[in-house]
Amino acid sequence: MLDYHFLLEVLIGGLLSGVMYSLVAIGFVLIYKTSGVLNFAQGAMLLFAALTFVSLMIERGAPFVAALAATLVIMVGLGIATERLVLRPLANQPPITLFMATLGLSYVIEGAAQLLWGTQVHGLDIGISDTPFEVAGVLISRFDLFAAAVAGSLVALFALFFRYTRTGLSFRAVADDQFAALAVGLRLPRVWAAVWTASGIVALVGGLLWGARLGVQFSLSLVVLKALPVLVLGGFDSITGAIVGGLLVGAIEKLAEVYVGPFFGGGIEAWAAYVAALALLLIRPSGLFGQKLVERV
Repeated sequence: MLDYHFLLEVLIGGLLSGVMYSLVAIGFVLIYKTSGVLNFAQGAMLLFAALTFVSLMIERGAPFVAALAATLVIMVGLGIATERLVLRPLANQPPITLFMATLGLSYVIEGAAQLLWGTQVHGLDIGISDTPFEVAGVLISRFDLFAAAVAGSLVALFALFFRYTRTGLSFRAVADDQFAALAVGLRLPRVWAAVWTASGIVALVGGLLWGARLGVQFSLSLVVLKALPVLVLGGFDSITGAIVGGLLVGAIEKLAEVYVGPFFGGGIEAWAAYVAALALLLIRPSGLFGQKLVERV
Protein backbone atom coordinates (compact mmCIF):
# COMPACT_ATOMS: atom_id res chain seq x y z
CA MET A 1 0.00 0.00 0.00
CA LEU A 2 1.05 3.61 -0.61
CA ASP A 3 2.83 5.20 2.35
CA TYR A 4 1.28 8.66 2.44
CA HIS A 5 3.75 9.98 5.01
CA PHE A 6 6.65 9.02 2.78
CA LEU A 7 4.85 10.48 -0.26
CA LEU A 8 4.42 13.76 1.61
CA GLU A 9 8.09 13.78 2.60
CA VAL A 10 9.17 13.28 -1.00
CA LEU A 11 6.77 15.95 -2.24
CA ILE A 12 7.80 18.53 0.37
CA GLY A 13 11.48 17.86 -0.30
CA GLY A 14 10.89 18.36 -4.02
CA LEU A 15 8.95 21.60 -3.51
CA LEU A 16 11.64 23.02 -1.23
CA SER A 17 14.33 22.15 -3.79
CA GLY A 18 12.12 23.71 -6.45
CA VAL A 19 12.25 27.07 -4.69
CA MET A 20 16.02 27.08 -5.20
CA TYR A 21 15.50 26.27 -8.88
CA SER A 22 13.12 29.23 -9.06
CA LEU A 23 15.79 31.49 -7.62
CA VAL A 24 18.16 30.65 -10.48
CA ALA A 25 15.37 30.99 -13.06
CA ILE A 26 14.37 34.45 -11.81
CA GLY A 27 17.83 35.72 -12.81
CA PHE A 28 17.01 34.67 -16.38
CA VAL A 29 13.51 36.16 -16.29
CA LEU A 30 14.65 39.59 -15.07
CA ILE A 31 17.02 40.00 -18.03
CA TYR A 32 14.83 38.36 -20.66
CA LYS A 33 11.70 40.30 -19.71
CA THR A 34 13.31 43.72 -20.09
CA SER A 35 15.80 43.22 -22.90
CA GLY A 36 14.85 39.99 -24.66
CA VAL A 37 18.27 38.48 -23.87
CA LEU A 38 18.57 34.88 -22.68
CA ASN A 39 21.41 35.42 -20.22
CA PHE A 40 23.39 32.19 -20.37
CA ALA A 41 26.04 33.82 -18.14
CA GLN A 42 23.76 33.59 -15.10
CA GLY A 43 25.35 30.31 -14.02
CA ALA A 44 28.85 31.77 -14.28
CA MET A 45 27.72 34.79 -12.23
CA LEU A 46 26.38 32.40 -9.60
CA LEU A 47 29.73 30.59 -9.49
CA PHE A 48 31.69 33.85 -9.37
CA ALA A 49 29.61 35.10 -6.43
CA ALA A 50 30.00 31.89 -4.43
CA LEU A 51 33.74 31.61 -5.16
CA THR A 52 34.35 35.27 -4.28
CA PHE A 53 32.51 34.96 -0.97
CA VAL A 54 34.16 31.73 0.14
CA SER A 55 37.63 32.95 -0.91
CA LEU A 56 37.27 36.19 1.03
CA MET A 57 35.95 34.44 4.13
CA ILE A 58 38.12 31.31 4.22
CA GLU A 59 41.36 32.24 2.46
CA ARG A 60 41.50 35.95 3.38
CA GLY A 61 39.96 35.52 6.83
CA ALA A 62 37.25 38.15 6.38
CA PRO A 63 34.28 38.01 8.76
CA PHE A 64 31.04 36.62 7.36
CA VAL A 65 29.27 40.00 7.18
CA ALA A 66 32.27 41.77 5.65
CA ALA A 67 32.73 39.02 3.04
CA LEU A 68 29.02 39.15 2.20
CA ALA A 69 29.04 42.94 1.84
CA ALA A 70 32.17 42.91 -0.33
CA THR A 71 30.76 40.17 -2.55
CA LEU A 72 27.51 42.11 -2.91
CA VAL A 73 29.41 45.21 -4.07
CA ILE A 74 31.44 43.11 -6.52
CA MET A 75 28.33 41.45 -7.98
CA VAL A 76 26.56 44.79 -8.38
CA GLY A 77 29.64 46.11 -10.17
CA LEU A 78 29.78 43.00 -12.36
CA GLY A 79 26.13 43.41 -13.34
CA ILE A 80 26.55 47.07 -14.26
CA ALA A 81 29.80 46.39 -16.15
CA THR A 82 28.12 43.60 -18.12
CA GLU A 83 25.33 45.89 -19.23
CA ARG A 84 27.64 48.74 -20.21
CA LEU A 85 30.50 46.86 -21.81
CA VAL A 86 28.72 43.91 -23.44
CA LEU A 87 25.00 44.46 -23.90
CA ARG A 88 24.82 48.20 -24.57
CA PRO A 89 27.17 48.08 -27.61
CA LEU A 90 25.05 45.24 -29.01
CA ALA A 91 21.70 47.00 -28.63
CA ASN A 92 19.21 46.28 -31.45
CA GLN A 93 21.20 43.28 -32.62
CA PRO A 94 19.41 39.96 -33.39
CA PRO A 95 18.59 37.80 -30.34
CA ILE A 96 21.02 35.08 -31.45
CA THR A 97 23.86 37.63 -31.38
CA LEU A 98 22.98 38.68 -27.84
CA PHE A 99 22.69 35.06 -26.75
CA MET A 100 26.13 34.25 -28.17
CA ALA A 101 27.50 37.31 -26.37
CA THR A 102 26.21 36.04 -23.01
CA LEU A 103 27.54 32.57 -23.83
CA GLY A 104 30.99 34.01 -24.41
CA LEU A 105 30.61 36.17 -21.32
CA SER A 106 30.00 33.08 -19.20
CA TYR A 107 33.42 31.70 -20.15
CA VAL A 108 35.06 35.07 -19.49
CA ILE A 109 33.51 35.23 -16.01
CA GLU A 110 34.53 31.64 -15.23
CA GLY A 111 38.06 32.37 -16.41
CA ALA A 112 38.19 35.54 -14.32
CA ALA A 113 37.03 33.59 -11.27
CA GLN A 114 39.78 31.03 -11.83
CA LEU A 115 42.38 33.76 -12.34
CA LEU A 116 41.38 35.68 -9.21
CA TRP A 117 40.52 32.93 -6.75
CA GLY A 118 42.09 29.73 -8.06
CA THR A 119 40.54 26.36 -8.84
CA GLN A 120 40.35 24.79 -5.39
CA VAL A 121 37.12 23.16 -4.29
CA HIS A 122 35.74 24.77 -1.14
CA GLY A 123 33.13 23.66 1.33
CA LEU A 124 30.75 26.40 2.38
CA ASP A 125 29.15 26.33 5.82
CA ILE A 126 26.50 28.99 6.39
CA GLY A 127 25.57 27.64 9.80
CA ILE A 128 22.51 25.60 8.81
CA SER A 129 22.76 21.82 9.12
CA ASP A 130 21.11 19.48 6.65
CA THR A 131 19.61 17.31 9.38
CA PRO A 132 15.87 16.66 9.22
CA PHE A 133 13.28 17.45 11.85
CA GLU A 134 9.88 15.88 12.24
CA VAL A 135 6.53 17.62 11.80
CA ALA A 136 3.41 15.46 12.26
CA GLY A 137 5.41 12.38 11.34
CA VAL A 138 6.92 13.98 8.22
CA LEU A 139 10.70 14.56 8.02
CA ILE A 140 11.77 17.93 6.59
CA SER A 141 15.33 19.05 5.88
CA ARG A 142 16.38 22.08 7.92
CA PHE A 143 18.63 23.35 5.17
CA ASP A 144 15.95 22.97 2.48
CA LEU A 145 13.49 24.87 4.67
CA PHE A 146 16.01 27.63 5.34
CA ALA A 147 16.94 27.90 1.65
CA ALA A 148 13.29 28.04 0.63
CA ALA A 149 12.64 30.76 3.22
CA VAL A 150 15.58 32.86 1.97
CA ALA A 151 14.63 32.40 -1.68
CA GLY A 152 10.98 33.14 -0.95
CA SER A 153 11.90 36.29 0.99
CA LEU A 154 14.07 37.51 -1.87
CA VAL A 155 11.28 36.91 -4.37
CA ALA A 156 8.81 38.79 -2.14
CA LEU A 157 11.30 41.66 -1.78
CA PHE A 158 11.72 41.93 -5.53
CA ALA A 159 7.93 41.81 -6.00
CA LEU A 160 7.48 44.74 -3.59
CA PHE A 161 10.39 46.64 -5.14
CA PHE A 162 9.14 46.32 -8.70
CA ARG A 163 5.58 47.16 -7.70
CA TYR A 164 5.97 50.15 -5.40
CA THR A 165 9.22 51.92 -6.35
CA ARG A 166 9.89 54.27 -9.22
CA THR A 167 12.61 52.02 -10.60
CA GLY A 168 10.23 49.08 -10.36
CA LEU A 169 7.56 50.96 -12.30
CA SER A 170 10.15 51.78 -14.96
CA PHE A 171 11.08 48.11 -15.13
CA ARG A 172 7.46 47.09 -15.65
CA ALA A 173 6.98 49.75 -18.32
CA VAL A 174 10.03 48.60 -20.25
CA ALA A 175 8.93 44.97 -19.89
CA ASP A 176 5.51 45.79 -21.35
CA ASP A 177 6.68 47.92 -24.29
CA GLN A 178 10.19 49.27 -24.82
CA PHE A 179 9.19 51.73 -27.52
CA ALA A 180 6.35 53.17 -25.43
CA ALA A 181 8.75 53.47 -22.49
CA LEU A 182 11.17 55.43 -24.69
CA ALA A 183 8.32 57.65 -25.86
CA VAL A 184 7.50 58.75 -22.30
CA GLY A 185 11.12 59.54 -21.52
CA LEU A 186 12.40 56.47 -19.71
CA ARG A 187 16.13 55.82 -20.11
CA LEU A 188 16.48 52.21 -21.10
CA PRO A 189 20.22 51.89 -20.26
CA ARG A 190 19.49 52.97 -16.67
CA VAL A 191 16.67 50.45 -16.37
CA TRP A 192 18.81 47.67 -17.87
CA ALA A 193 21.64 48.52 -15.45
CA ALA A 194 19.20 48.21 -12.54
CA VAL A 195 17.96 44.86 -13.83
CA TRP A 196 21.49 43.50 -14.27
CA THR A 197 22.23 44.67 -10.73
CA ALA A 198 19.22 42.71 -9.49
CA SER A 199 20.44 39.72 -11.48
CA GLY A 200 23.81 39.97 -9.73
CA ILE A 201 22.09 39.97 -6.34
CA VAL A 202 20.07 36.90 -7.31
CA ALA A 203 23.30 35.21 -8.41
CA LEU A 204 24.88 36.00 -5.03
CA VAL A 205 22.04 34.50 -3.00
CA GLY A 206 21.74 31.51 -5.33
CA GLY A 207 25.50 30.97 -5.27
CA LEU A 208 25.61 30.89 -1.46
CA LEU A 209 22.68 28.47 -1.18
CA TRP A 210 23.82 26.12 -3.95
CA GLY A 211 27.44 26.40 -2.81
CA ALA A 212 26.44 25.35 0.70
CA ARG A 213 24.64 22.33 -0.73
CA LEU A 214 26.99 21.19 -3.51
CA GLY A 215 30.28 22.77 -2.52
CA VAL A 216 31.91 25.72 -4.27
CA GLN A 217 33.44 24.25 -7.41
CA PHE A 218 33.39 25.06 -11.10
CA SER A 219 30.63 22.56 -11.84
CA LEU A 220 28.41 24.91 -9.81
CA SER A 221 27.87 26.96 -12.96
CA LEU A 222 25.99 23.98 -14.45
CA VAL A 223 23.17 24.71 -12.02
CA VAL A 224 22.01 27.02 -14.78
CA LEU A 225 20.84 23.93 -16.67
CA LYS A 226 18.36 23.25 -13.87
CA ALA A 227 16.66 26.53 -14.72
CA LEU A 228 15.92 25.61 -18.34
CA PRO A 229 12.97 23.25 -17.70
CA VAL A 230 11.74 25.76 -15.11
CA LEU A 231 11.68 28.49 -17.76
CA VAL A 232 10.02 26.25 -20.33
CA LEU A 233 7.29 25.20 -17.90
CA GLY A 234 6.65 28.62 -16.37
CA GLY A 235 7.46 30.92 -19.27
CA PHE A 236 10.61 32.88 -20.05
CA ASP A 237 9.05 36.27 -19.28
CA SER A 238 7.09 35.58 -16.10
CA ILE A 239 8.39 35.80 -12.52
CA THR A 240 5.26 34.00 -11.36
CA GLY A 241 6.00 31.34 -13.95
CA ALA A 242 9.55 30.98 -12.63
CA ILE A 243 8.21 30.32 -9.13
CA VAL A 244 5.52 27.87 -10.22
CA GLY A 245 7.86 26.21 -12.72
CA GLY A 246 10.50 25.71 -10.05
CA LEU A 247 8.01 24.07 -7.71
CA LEU A 248 6.80 21.80 -10.51
CA VAL A 249 10.34 20.80 -11.52
CA GLY A 250 11.34 20.05 -7.94
CA ALA A 251 8.25 17.93 -7.34
CA ILE A 252 8.52 16.12 -10.69
CA GLU A 253 12.17 15.23 -10.12
CA LYS A 254 11.69 13.74 -6.67
CA LEU A 255 8.41 11.92 -7.38
CA ALA A 256 9.69 10.53 -10.67
CA GLU A 257 12.91 9.25 -9.09
CA VAL A 258 11.15 7.56 -6.17
CA TYR A 259 8.05 6.15 -7.86
CA VAL A 260 8.98 5.80 -11.54
CA GLY A 261 12.75 5.43 -11.36
CA PRO A 262 12.76 1.80 -10.13
CA PHE A 263 11.08 0.73 -13.39
CA PHE A 264 13.99 2.22 -15.38
CA GLY A 265 16.83 1.23 -13.10
CA GLY A 266 16.89 4.60 -11.31
CA GLY A 267 18.73 7.80 -12.17
CA ILE A 268 15.84 9.52 -13.94
CA GLU A 269 15.81 12.53 -11.62
CA ALA A 270 18.36 14.29 -13.84
CA TRP A 271 16.15 14.21 -16.95
CA ALA A 272 12.55 13.72 -15.82
CA ALA A 273 11.91 17.48 -15.70
CA TYR A 274 13.18 17.87 -19.28
CA VAL A 275 10.69 15.27 -20.46
CA ALA A 276 7.87 17.16 -18.75
CA ALA A 277 9.11 20.46 -20.22
CA LEU A 278 9.27 18.97 -23.73
CA ALA A 279 5.74 17.61 -23.39
CA LEU A 280 4.42 21.03 -22.35
CA LEU A 281 6.45 22.73 -25.08
CA LEU A 282 4.57 20.72 -27.71
CA ILE A 283 1.22 21.80 -26.24
CA ARG A 284 1.93 25.33 -25.00
CA PRO A 285 5.19 26.77 -26.39
CA SER A 286 4.94 29.95 -24.31
CA GLY A 287 4.77 28.05 -21.02
CA LEU A 288 2.08 28.16 -18.36
CA PHE A 289 2.42 31.89 -17.64
CA GLY A 290 4.40 33.20 -20.60
CA GLN A 291 2.94 35.69 -23.03
CA LYS A 292 1.79 34.22 -26.31
CA LEU A 293 3.45 35.69 -29.36
CA VAL A 294 0.81 37.19 -31.65
CA GLU A 295 1.86 38.21 -35.13
CA ARG A 296 -0.46 40.23 -37.37
CA VAL A 297 0.00 40.10 -41.09
